[in-house]
Amino acid sequence: MVYRHTVGRTAWAFGDLRDLMAKATPLRSGDMLAGIAAGSAEEGMAARHCLADLPLKTFLARPLVPYEDDDVTRLIVDGHDDAAFAPIAHLTVGDFRDWLLSDLATPAVLARVARGITPEMAAAVSKIMRNQDLILAAKKCSVVTRFRNTIGLPGTMAVRLQPNHPTDDPDGIAATVAEGLLYGCGDAVIGINPVSDSPAVLARLCHLLDDVIQRHAIPTQSCVLTHATTSIGLIESGVPVDLVFQSIAGTEAANASFGVTLGLLREAHDAGRSLKRGTVGQNVMYFETGQGSALSAGAHHGVDQQTLEARAYAVARAFEPLLVNTVVGFIGPEYLYDGKQIIRAGLEDHFCGKLMGLPLGCDVCYTNHAEADGDDMDALMTLLGAAGVTFIMGIPGTDDVMLNYQSTSFHDQLYLRDALGLKRAPEFEAWLQAMGITGQDGRLRAPSASHPLLARAEAA
Repeated sequence: MVYRHTVGRTAWAFGDLRDLMAKATPLRSGDMLAGIAAGSAEEGMAARHCLADLPLKTFLARPLVPYEDDDVTRLIVDGHDDAAFAPIAHLTVGDFRDWLLSDLATPAVLARVARGITPEMAAAVSKIMRNQDLILAAKKCSVVTRFRNTIGLPGTMAVRLQPNHPTDDPDGIAATVAEGLLYGCGDAVIGINPVSDSPAVLARLCHLLDDVIQRHAIPTQSCVLTHATTSIGLIESGVPVDLVFQSIAGTEAANASFGVTLGLLREAHDAGRSLKRGTVGQNVMYFETGQGSALSAGAHHGVDQQTLEARAYAVARAFEPLLVNTVVGFIGPEYLYDGKQIIRAGLEDHFCGKLMGLPLGCDVCYTNHAEADGDDMDALMTLLGAAGVTFIMGIPGTDDVMLNYQSTSFHDQLYLRDALGLKRAPEFEAWLQAMGITGQDGRLRAPSASHPLLARAEAA
């Protein structure tokens, strides 16, 4: 079906729904690389006007990726919650935006309709929203998950402590874990991106993190970010695995490029839950995503990268994850060229994920060959903090020495907490106070040389 819109004397035509969605997307390098971006600002605005008049029901009737060709589409269509969708089923995309920004869309109401919102609906409405709209609407979405602590409560922001090391050295990792904890980081997860894929090395890292958590009775969870098949093997071998990690994407073919199927994710989810290691909940999955992954795999089906990112959230939603992380600037400038595009993408991802009922965090990051810098990341981090982001990263000095990219430091979360009054997960906050790391006001205290965490780091 051709979609048409006239602006003044110019009549614009969009060949199908995929074309309309792509042309309505704020400009980014990945869509230009794919040859699907709007050719001018005028065409982009015409597409957004046309999209605003489209009924939300359209996305149920016309899948962007064919149902018979793609298991993610089948997951979206077959799993759609008609009852949750009913309160908004009469709206157009433009009406949906107005409703989201109105007082009618309370946190409780948004939670009730989340399962009725398909990723294409979320992506469509995001395309006609300003940055401030994305922030305000996301702020109203409350998504709470639990494993050994409670993540996502209003007024809180968690931090993933990321102690990566270029040789997986246990001493270096242990020292970084201790430093991060002493900065008050780690309530989201203590998560290592390993260099090795050796099960023996990965098992040793799992035991290292488990030892730290158990020795100090830390109410948090660990994760060694390896492939789901490897995690299943570790679990079957009796290794203490808390969270099962997997990178995911928005099409069956893109997931296949990661060596992933929906069936494998179900198996991994069941394996993680079988250990019953959570104390306050059993959300055992940790997913990472990023705009451009389907395009880089040649698996985008002519769909714009932001819509495909939202489709990845449909995959995540099926497995009730503890954490979902958009690694927004990591893939590189081929997909998000500069700071402006990274900021916009981060706000879109966070909004779409929260709207769909997911605990969305963001790795506020960029690669060294992107047209971005620390000031851009400060801006995105602050905007996401205002929008109620579930978690961000904590890395020594912002520079990940293993992955070679720039992210947020242990210090950055202190700035956000001071500026916006954000607290940590309550169980973790209580532990920090009991350990003398923070006071009752949540502010850091200087550790003594005999602090247990420092002694453990030296022993390691």
